[in-house]
Amino acid sequence: MATVRLENLRKTFDSGRLVAVDDLSLSVDHGEFLTVVGPSGCGKSTTLRMIAGLERPTSGSVAIGGDDVTDTHARKRDVAMVFQNYALYPHKTVMGNMEFGLRMSTDLSKEERRERVRETAEMMDIEELLEDKPSELSGGQKQRVALGRAIVREPDVFLFDEPLSNLDAKLRTTMRTEIQRLQDELDITAIYVTHDQEEAMTMGDKIAILDDGELQQTGRPTDVYDDPANEFVGGFVGSPSMNVLDAVVDNAADGVTLRGATADFTYDLSSAYADVFEGVEEVRMGIRPEDVRVAGDGSTGITTTVDVIEPIGSDNYLYLDLGPEFIARVDSGITPAVGEGIEITFDEMAVHVFDPRTGESLTYGIDAAESAAHPAAEAEPTAD
Repeated sequence: MATVRLENLRKTFDSGRLVAVDDLSLSVDHGEFLTVVGPSGCGKSTTLRMIAGLERPTSGSVAIGGDDVTDTHARKRDVAMVFQNYALYPHKTVMGNMEFGLRMSTDLSKEERRERVRETAEMMDIEELLEDKPSELSGGQKQRVALGRAIVREPDVFLFDEPLSNLDAKLRTTMRTEIQRLQDELDITAIYVTHDQEEAMTMGDKIAILDDGELQQTGRPTDVYDDPANEFVGGFVGSPSMNVLDAVVDNAADGVTLRGATADFTYDLSSAYADVFEGVEEVRMGIRPEDVRVAGDGSTGITTTVDVIEPIGSDNYLYLDLGPEFIARVDSGITPAVGEGIEITFDEMAVHVFDPRTGESLTYGIDAAESAAHPAAEAEPTAD
C-alpha cells in the first residue's frame, strides 16, 4: 500500500537561520490525491523535495509504504516527480525522454521499455510525437510528455511540483482534468503542490494548507472551505477572499451581539454561541462574499454604500463601504448604482469568528446543524 507519512518534518537552511518547514506531520493514504497549497515561500516545494529524496530533512522522518525512507537515496524511492519547468532533455526525442527513467531504474530490455513508452504515449495522446524533440513541442505537449515520463515508471507515488503554472488558463483547466482522470484510473497516491487555491480545491481528495513553513489545516476541500481553522485559511481559501471585520462582543442571556469596531453595524448571534464568546471582548468577524445577500424590501440589514460594481458575467461583485475591502458576490441581475445605499444580510451559519491576537477560529468545529435548529438561527443583522 503506497501510503506516505511525514512525522515532525523540519528543514532549515543557512545554518538553521532560515526555517523552510517546521514540525510538519501529515499522512496520505493509498490512492489519495493530496493537494498542498500556500503562498510563495511557505515550504510546500521543499516538503515535496524531501518526500522525493532531493532534500534531506534537518529532523523528522518520511515513510513511504510503511518503510522509513528518510535516509534512502532518491533513486531508490519508488516515486516519480513532475516539475514546473518540464525538465525534458533537449537533445533526446520524446521516446528518449520517456524511456530514460526506465533505463536507469529497471532491468527491462530495450524493446520492453519502448513498448511501455508506446502504451503510455497512447494513453496521453502523444503517440505521434515520439520522434520529436522538446523544441518542436508546444507547452501543453511538453507537459504531457513530462506526465507520461512519470506514468511509464509505474511508481507507488506521484509528486507534482506546480506542473501547470507555465500553461495558459484554458490549457491549465484541460490538464487539471487530465491529471485527475489519470490518477483515478491508475489508482496511485498523488501529492500535488500548487500556489493556486482554486486548483487545490478542485483537484484534491484532501487539501493541506501551509504558511511560513507550518501546517495550518488539512481536510476535505469542502470542509476546509466551510470551516476554516484560522483567519489565514479563511482568507487564503476562496475567491474573492473572505471579508473580515473588527468587532466588539456584547454577551447577553438570549444571545451575542457583535458591534463593528471601525464600521457602523451590529450583528446578532443566537444563544447557541454564548459559550464561545464567554470572556471574549474583541473578535474578527468573517463572512464570504457569496454568503452576503442584498436585503429585500421590508427586510432589515446592515446599511452600507456601493463603492464599485464589477461585473464578471454570471455574477456581480459589489465593493461596499464596510472595512478596507468588503465584497458581496451577487447575481448579475442585482445592479445597484455606484453611491447607492443598500442593506445586506447573511445567515448566522455563514459567520466565522476569529481571535484577533492568535488568528484562531472561535467557531471552528461548531455543529452548524445544531445552530440552525435554534429558533434564533435566522436572526437578521441590524444597522446602528
